[in-house]
Amino acid sequence: MRLKRTLAIAAAALVTLAGVTACRDSRYIDLGSGGTPHVKIMVGGLSKVIYLPGQLAEQLGEYRKQGLDVELYDQPSGATAETSLLAGEVQGVIGFYDHTIDLQAKDQCLTSVVQFSNVPGEAEMIGAGKASEIRSGADFRGKNLGVTSLGSSTDFLTKALAARGGVGGKDYTPVKVGAGQTFISSLQQGQIDGGMTTDPTIAQLTNTKQAKILYDLRTVEGTRAALGGLYPASSLYMSCEIVKRYPDVVQKLANAYVDSLKWLSSHTAEQVADLMPPSFAGGDKALYVKSLKDSLPMFTEDGRMDAAGARNVLDVLGSSSSNVKPRKDDIDLSQTYTTRFVDAAHSRSAQ
Repeated sequence: MRLKRTLAIAAAALVTLAGVTACRDSRYIDLGSGGTPHVKIMVGGLSKVIYLPGQLAEQLGEYRKQGLDVELYDQPSGATAETSLLAGEVQGVIGFYDHTIDLQAKDQCLTSVVQFSNVPGEAEMIGAGKASEIRSGADFRGKNLGVTSLGSSTDFLTKALAARGGVGGKDYTPVKVGAGQTFISSLQQGQIDGGMTTDPTIAQLTNTKQAKILYDLRTVEGTRAALGGLYPASSLYMSCEIVKRYPDVVQKLANAYVDSLKWLSSHTAEQVADLMPPSFAGGDKALYVKSLKDSLPMFTEDGRMDAAGARNVLDVLGSSSSNVKPRKDDIDLSQTYTTRFVDAAHSRSAQ
């Protein structure tokens, strides 16, 4: 695998001639002269624990075992990763499932082929100085709340939590702050009162007591309490056209991720930390291990979508998303995910 860390993609790329050409090429996967498919996958934050299976599959050699040449690209948020897919720069995204629903409301067809988690793996963090006045989504009114970027899943989730508290999307200010150090700096400088983020940022903020967890969406219990049910999130999603055109390649990717999830379910946080690139720990391995311990339970052991959870994602977006709400009744969930490749991966391993 070749790893590339990329800067945010300019929106203008969508309308340039180069972007149009790339979009045309995105419908194809380079199968390679030697028969090794080259697949480009954008990750909405490669070092985020929620997207761990993408890099884990590389560390375990699962791509190579499947005869794949996978190139992982790094973007700071799911929204920009989604843009990369639509711009034709990659053939897949490791990001949140809710983008497949949001995009169908915009007449785009994306489908999740492996479901890494059935909960978001995020937490709404509130700055320590604001914790006494922000006790629920009902207190979001008039506040500045951090999200990775506008249109990202952190943005979707923040709107949902606000809506459940009776606060509309125009009653608070979403602020693009990314993740990691940029999120932390924004909180320290008072640019935001709180925000939605992931581990290891959650662990850093709680360890230093700079922020407290308001909503913990890393657990089934916390997710059900906050969102009324499961909320399938981290996944591999691809365009419907790619999935139909290259089922053999998609199957190999599913095999790689199913085997990685099985490995993950039977190893400790310490073992995972030892396997991952040292840079993922950000110079503090002990804190990285803590973040793994707090977040690893969110991952599925089999890569399958929870059907009721998928319906709940639609219900949540249908009540809080300006894109989905007017078209909720038109959304066909069967187009937004499939379990056929995961089922086949398990059948293969059972033989």
